[in-house]
Amino acid sequence: MTTLRTRLAGAIAGLCLAVSGAQAQTLIEEWSTATIPPAPVLKPAKIVANETALLVMDFTRQTCTAERRKRCADSVPKVVKLVNEARAKGVLIIFSVAVPNSVPGDILPEFKPAAGEQILPPLGPDKFINSDLEKTLKDKGIKTVVAMGTQAQTSVLHTGATAALKGFKVIVPVDGMSADNVWPEAYTAWHLTTAARISNQVTLTRFDMIGF
Repeated sequence: MTTLRTRLAGAIAGLCLAVSGAQAQTLIEEWSTATIPPAPVLKPAKIVANETALLVMDFTRQTCTAERRKRCADSVPKVVKLVNEARAKGVLIIFSVAVPNSVPGDILPEFKPAAGEQILPPLGPDKFINSDLEKTLKDKGIKTVVAMGTQAQTSVLHTGATAALKGFKVIVPVDGMSADNVWPEAYTAWHLTTAARISNQVTLTRFDMIGF
């Protein structure tokens, strides 16, 4: 009888441990089993000059150099090209600076903000928070924003998502957003093109697929 009781107690203890282990399983333990979804489809995008604003976010000497973030530095020529083309057509250009205590002079010299172009102070990842950005856009009749910046999972993701939730159309060129590596960029693209109430407002594209 004692042996039977011992065996039964051992079996119950083992079952409890198994149940406890199953209950303790989280996404962290399952992380390596995650399947990467297919890449989103890129689509052509058109900029209507008097209805579109370019959000050129955080391209500064603290965040976007070959030493600090090469992927951002590599994106600069394409971003600058679109900014110059858009400016020539009268598109609204809005810049931002990134890290605390950064100033307009920290914006990379390649961009050269024109006189009168707004430069948002360091506001954090969502440029709508604690700023007059929404009012500025609506006062000027803006219906679409082009979100470009670094890091992708901060400025582009949060500002782009908020713009979409506020009713703006959002164009996101994948070669105009950058991070320390490809994963945050991929996550940002996936989130913006799959999230409810956001994805239907977002066009994921590439610079050579954008026209005027």
